[in-house]
Amino acid sequence: MRYPLFIALRYLRGGRGSPFLSLITLISIGGVTLGVAALIITLSVMNGFHEDLRDKIVGTNAHIIILKGGQEGLNNYRELGERVKGMEHVLATSPFILSQAMISSSQSSLGAVIRGVDIGKEIQVTDLNKNIVKGDLEGFDSESLILGKELALSLGVDVGEWVRIISPKGMATPVGMRPRFRGFKVSGIFDSGMYEYDSTLAYITLDSARVLFGMGDVVTGIQVKIDDIYLADRLDRAIQRELGYPYWVRNWMELNKNLFAALKVEKITMTVILVLIILVAAFNIASALIMKVIRKTKEIGILKAMGAKGPSIMSIFILEGLFIGLMGTLLGTFIGSFICLLQDKYHLVKLPGGGEVYYISILPISLRGSDILLVSLAAMGISLLATIYPAWRGARLDPVEAIRYE
Repeated sequence: MRYPLFIALRYLRGGRGSPFLSLITLISIGGVTLGVAALIITLSVMNGFHEDLRDKIVGTNAHIIILKGGQEGLNNYRELGERVKGMEHVLATSPFILSQAMISSSQSSLGAVIRGVDIGKEIQVTDLNKNIVKGDLEGFDSESLILGKELALSLGVDVGEWVRIISPKGMATPVGMRPRFRGFKVSGIFDSGMYEYDSTLAYITLDSARVLFGMGDVVTGIQVKIDDIYLADRLDRAIQRELGYPYWVRNWMELNKNLFAALKVEKITMTVILVLIILVAAFNIASALIMKVIRKTKEIGILKAMGAKGPSIMSIFILEGLFIGLMGTLLGTFIGSFICLLQDKYHLVKLPGGGEVYYISILPISLRGSDILLVSLAAMGISLLATIYPAWRGARLDPVEAIRYE
């Protein structure tokens, strides 16, 4: 073993002859461990929120939607759907009608968002069939209705019961405007995992929506599913060029831009705050090494008098600081990853509010190897920087001054 490494390991121990690490070394390692573990857990939670919200949004909504300027809607949606479906990366298309209405049951009346769909095409574009928790899509006809879980709970209805949908678009009669309304049987209840959708959204057939909202052979827009959700930004521009004016195309990232931007800012903020914890630990390493240099002044003087060069003295304290950083990083990585894996498997931490406050009910976790590598390199880099001044100060000691009074 080269003598700088041998001496560095000796300096990490406690008193004379003690085989254990000194208390100040343990405290320094603990500071790095805490910072690394906290940073890994926080990044994993923020990644989990981002991915969970993304999956729920693109599971309930299409990757891309095509609309038409003005209020008339799309009357050539069949032709447009076939044109778009023939484009590269496009897997499926589905027309839809979207409007607001009142849903009335024997117990309550609530406003809701009604989505009229072609159920065969809808399940190719969204995860509606996977989200059904009661009932099923078999026999979904003009009298069928699928409600969000929270909406069904608020209305006090279950599968097999009847409700009435009242359209805001009235029907002209000799005695004035008369509201359109129609009875529907609840054939299914879905749970998307997002309170915003589960508490306001209901599905009926495309034909029923046309009649209810007086739209004729017109739809609100076309939903598009693609093979890679991160190509949505590029593909919506290609579709826009293909269709031209007066159509306009929007993708899932644009429609939820503010939400994901807020998550990104929060992730950056939390990362900066937790990096400060590692910086505090680095100052702890620096102070410990400075104290070590002061305490070992005589020994440094003897080493230099015996011929040790400045770089060798520097390497002793740099190796000591790197050992502290390495041990703290390894322990922090293990603890942080272990906690993340436990949460991911057993869902130990649940969020309050039943999903209403945080959109989801379980704290999501997404542990990424790239984050672990980045945090580990950052922690080791900061630990290395913390050793430079104490090592430089030790290397500058004059051996004559160091042992003058010994």
